[in-house]
Amino acid sequence: MKPTNPVFTGLETTIFETMSRLAMAHQAVNLGQGFPDVDGPLDIRQEAAQALLDGPNQYPPMLGMPELRQAVAAANKRFYGLDIDWQSQVIVTSGATEALADCIMALVEPGDEVILVEPLYDCYLPLVKRAGATPVRIRVTPPSWQLDFDALADAFSDKTKAILINNPMNPAAKVFSKAELSAIARLCVEHDVFAICDEVYEHLVFDGKEHLPLMCLEGMEERCIRIGSAGKTFSLTGWKVGYITGSRNLIEPVAKAHQFVTFTTPPHLQKAVATGLAKEDSYYNDLAGDLQAKRDRMAVRLADLGFDVLPCDATYFLTCDISSMSIGANDVEVCTKMVEKAGVAVVPVSAFYGGDAPTNFIRFCFCKQDHVIDEAMDRLARWIAS
Repeated sequence: MKPTNPVFTGLETTIFETMSRLAMAHQAVNLGQGFPDVDGPLDIRQEAAQALLDGPNQYPPMLGMPELRQAVAAANKRFYGLDIDWQSQVIVTSGATEALADCIMALVEPGDEVILVEPLYDCYLPLVKRAGATPVRIRVTPPSWQLDFDALADAFSDKTKAILINNPMNPAAKVFSKAELSAIARLCVEHDVFAICDEVYEHLVFDGKEHLPLMCLEGMEERCIRIGSAGKTFSLTGWKVGYITGSRNLIEPVAKAHQFVTFTTPPHLQKAVATGLAKEDSYYNDLAGDLQAKRDRMAVRLADLGFDVLPCDATYFLTCDISSMSIGANDVEVCTKMVEKAGVAVVPVSAFYGGDAPTNFIRFCFCKQDHVIDEAMDRLARWIAS
């Protein structure tokens, strides 16, 4: 038989699915995949239920329901001072992963180079490769996760078409500084490069820090695509509602890609998310505050157990250095032992690299109920003691 597409044929099952399957097989507490174990606000869910019953349940506009596109534009103004025309600068997608695929397909072509920052979300590499582009990987380095400005500058060339930046960053739990973003913006302008900005954790930022979109920096509004996620903002990851904001010249080709990927997103979910985006500041403050408390609850226990807990400024995730612990030869072995012996599933951070990865870091997800966090930590304590 003729070969299938090698980009996808050669891929292994994602680490999230692998660890989730192991968690089910061993009845483990799953701290691997990044989703809350309780659903989001009741009023948003009720809005979706009523809209489903009231209808219509037919194809909504390809670019998205007007009320949600208006709400996305209003949120950009409210939180970041960005003046967005909802009719020409916003697209609704079936999740942020679809948004990433749309943007890469629309902006990147064979022969281009795309800069990626490791550790990276696992879909970035195959999507860039499938577009025929060459990924150029740079890194932020633990434990401080600082960006190497010299390596960043060296990554840009005449072939660079785009940089894909995840800010706040999964799995590093990093919020890029103003200096780092300014360096990226300067190089994008200098080399005429697009920026695809995966900002799904924009409202999950801790310790008084603030998220600054790259689009807000000088010279970047015309060359940035900004991706948001209702799943992360409202703890409704199963809804798969995302949104893209960008300049008219970029939104037009991205919309053409979107129309041939999913075309539309369920209308009742769009209506409910529009309601959610208009929630008062107290909702957003409480969301971040509750997650920060969970982060701290888990971090204290992990430190007491001997894990070296790295800084966490945002997202759902804590990264730990296991170098000083005699619990396994590398991150994959440790994660396998933990799910099989301790009944706790976490993720090896080496899975977030394209090659030559560090092997002494593992990632814990803390967006869980307190009793789930406590149970997982108790299981780890018993395992380590044994």
